[in-house]
Amino acid sequence: MSGPIFTRGRVLVGVAVVAALALVGAYLAAGGASYSPEKTQNPCKHRAWTEPENLGQIANQFSISALDGAACELGVSRETLARALATKQARERFAERYGIDDEKLAEAIRAGLVRAVDDAEEAGALSPIIAGPLRGTLEDIPLDEAIEIVKGAKSFLGNVEDFLGPAGELLEGLLG
Repeated sequence: MSGPIFTRGRVLVGVAVVAALALVGAYLAAGGASYSPEKTQNPCKHRAWTEPENLGQIANQFSISALDGAACELGVSRETLARALATKQARERFAERYGIDDEKLAEAIRAGLVRAVDDAEEAGALSPIIAGPLRGTLEDIPLDEAIEIVKGAKSFLGNVEDFLGPAGELLEGLLG
């Protein structure tokens, strides 16, 4: 059993061991032993809006702002809330874990949406003519619709932009 095949097998195992050790060494040299994930940003801390150039960017910032506002109200991270809103099952697990009923969740999401309107208006991305009535509408919106607005603002406003074509510039003018 000490033929050329057995010797090649030993060489391959040796090469694999050396490669594994080199990989571990490179990982450690790159600082892998002291890795710690980035801390999530405090959702209660104001997050400045960038200069949005189109409805899709406005929608993205609106969703982030709404999630921040709702997460702040609930005392959780934006990421935790975003995962909770992904599916009905995730929402149920979230509610059970944090002791939050649908009424409290609805209030928080509505508050987050209103915060997003405030942030958009403050950033100049939303006209005060639209912001006032929009706030009033969002304060009474049902939970499932509020969740869909938070989750789908980017796709909704992006689809509106595609649908409107050149008239989208007029709408963007009204928004900001």
